[in-house]
This record gives sequence, structure tokens and C-alpha cells, in this order.
Amino acid sequence: MHAWRAPRAFDGHRFLAGGATVLVEGDRIVGVEPAHFAVPHDCPVTTYDATLMPGLVDAHVHLVSDGSVGALERVGVQGDDEIDAQVARSLAAQAAAGVTTVRDLGDRDYRTLPFRDAPGPGTPRIVASGPPLTTPGGHCHYLGGAAASDDDLRAAVIEHAERGVDLVKVMAGGGFLTPGSDMIGAQFAVEALRLVVDTAYGLGLPVLAHAHSVVAIEVALDAGVDGIEHFTGVTENGAVLSDDLLERTAAAGVAVDPTMGNDPAVLAMLPTPPPAILEIMARVGLDIEAFFAQRYVDVGRMRAHGVRVVPGVDAGAAPTKAHGNAWRAVLDLATAGWPLDEALAAGTSGAADACGLGAETGALRPGLAADLLVVEGDLAADPAALGRPLDVLLRGSPLSG
Repeated sequence: MHAWRAPRAFDGHRFLAGGATVLVEGDRIVGVEPAHFAVPHDCPVTTYDATLMPGLVDAHVHLVSDGSVGALERVGVQGDDEIDAQVARSLAAQAAAGVTTVRDLGDRDYRTLPFRDAPGPGTPRIVASGPPLTTPGGHCHYLGGAAASDDDLRAAVIEHAERGVDLVKVMAGGGFLTPGSDMIGAQFAVEALRLVVDTAYGLGLPVLAHAHSVVAIEVALDAGVDGIEHFTGVTENGAVLSDDLLERTAAAGVAVDPTMGNDPAVLAMLPTPPPAILEIMARVGLDIEAFFAQRYVDVGRMRAHGVRVVPGVDAGAAPTKAHGNAWRAVLDLATAGWPLDEALAAGTSGAADACGLGAETGALRPGLAADLLVVEGDLAADPAALGRPLDVLLRGSPLSG
């Protein structure tokens, strides 16, 4: 047994007065006591003048991509060895930033599954969807998940289940990274998306839908998906999320991941977007600065309407979305008006629950995996400390060795 001690702690739900001593045996937490707890005489203790908490969960990543311009699209023509090397680099970057669990929502040829099934030392836990389902020529079709008919959709879901995925990801609408995909409408009719949901449920798999447009969000809600990624609210008149839509989303219990976590310093250095993206933005009346400002407003409104929000980054999809940016997505909730403890809970225990891992990780609780993060100083007084990790434990093993 080993004790990890700090005078300040967050347990995945709330800050603990007086800090914590977390007792770890093997890969499990076996006790959570006050910081002054007297451990057995033969138990080594590692003490930090810092804040101890559960590791972060990034609920939306693309491990196959490094986030450079065009990287996700290039995955479609890369060899397996090249893809696997990038998955390993992505996981290392996530772990170094205190992310101990990731949910991969789009790979190629199920390349993330071997990393999930045989995790190496210092490797975050993976929840994997395999290639996302889409239409021929639709968003992310280059990852290999295109389906042209109902029979194709049914067969694709069955194949995903047979390959051992943890969930099914479907592109309900178009995306910025795929020129020609429909950013205002929907890629699937409600009936087709409901077929995906029914088939997946019959095989014990939840379904998440990518949806930027209001039309795609509506289709996803009507089809009964478990979660909606992005939830931007794109219309012909810009990004518009009505109170009624937020109320219905909350009532349905659908988890929303607004995929925040952009690095503003990288955004400021980016060159002019490619013509295809500029055309999309002009078509829907989006200005990048106004768009980000509106996202903060809308994420605050999601909380006010009781929408279940899960912070993810879409890590690897763009230069502003580096692997390891999960801390930024959590702090974006705070910027949007969430109390810090609620934002932290969303990025730890809440995200673990949304990934189906609430009984495995995401909190400081006996019986859960010893996935721990130690960050500088007093996190409650200095939220930016979330981006300054001192140590990370994955399944009880410190990343620092």
C-alpha cells in the first residue's frame, strides 16, 4: 500500500476541507482519509504541497490525428504503422496533461482498440467507437464508415459490435472538416438514425451523434441518441439554440458535449482558414470571435436549463485542439458561468459516468481505479493550476516513475 497526500483535494464532486490522504493498493484506491491521517508505519507516503484530485476525462478525442491542419483527413490514406505511432503519441500527450481516460469518437480501421485492450505503462484508459458512421462523401467519410442504405447502416452497426467497440458514433450532420458536407441540414433522416439507435441498443451499445446544425440536433433527439457532440445550433441565420430546444434536450436526458477547450494562443497564430471553411462560415454567418463568445453564452444557458454537459475537446481535430487540452474544456465551463466545483465534477466523475465508467474511475473513492492527478498549489483559488500538473497516476502507477 502507498499513501498519496496533499493539503488540498477535490474528490470528483466537491473540494475536501483539510485535503486528503489517498491510500492505493495495486491499481485501486482502498481508502480516502483526511490529510492528517496517520497511515500504518510500513506504508510509504508521497506528500505534495498541492491539490490532489481524480484524473481528467476527455470525452471527445481522435487519437489517430495530431491536430495539425488536414491531419484527420490524412488518416484516410496513412498506413497502419503511421496511424499506430500517432495513437501512441496522442495517448502520451493526454497522460502528461493529467488525462487518465479518453473517449475516442472516430478512428480508422478500429486502430484504437488494441491500445484499449492492451494498455501500456502510462497509457490512459480508452473508450472507443471505431470509424464513425456517415453518408457516402459525408463528414469524415475518409475514415471508412460510410453507409449508403438502411441495410448498410444495420450491417455497419453489427460489424462495430463484432469488432468490440464501446459505443457507436454517427454523423447526423455535416462538419467543418469535410467540404461539401451539409452544415445546415442533416445527413440522415430520423428513420435511418433511429435504425442505428435500435440496432445498437439491441447489441448493448449506446449511440452518440455529431450535430452542428439545429436540424441535425432535432433529428438526433427524435432518434433517441444518448449524447450529442458539438451541439452548435447552426442555422441559415448563424448559431441559434432556442430555449425550447435546450428544455427538450434536458428533458430527454441527452448528454451534450460542446467540444470546447480551444487554445486561444494557437488560434491567434493560425493562418487564414482554407477556402472551404471560409465558405461554410460565410454561408452560415459565423465570425470566429463572435462564434466563440456565443459558445460561452450558450454553455451557460445549457446549465441554466438543466442540460447534462460533458466536457470534451475534439482533440486532434484542429491545431487549437491539442491532445491534453481537457483542462481547458473544464475551465471553459467556469468561464461560461459554472461554479468551479461543478465544472471540475463535469470533467471527472460526470464525464466518467457519461463514458459508462462511473463505477471504475472519475472520483476519489475506495474501490475505484487509482487514476489521480496532482496539480500545483490551491486549485480552488487558482483554477488555471489545472493546466499545471505535478504528477499523474494511471491505474496506481505514477507517470513520473
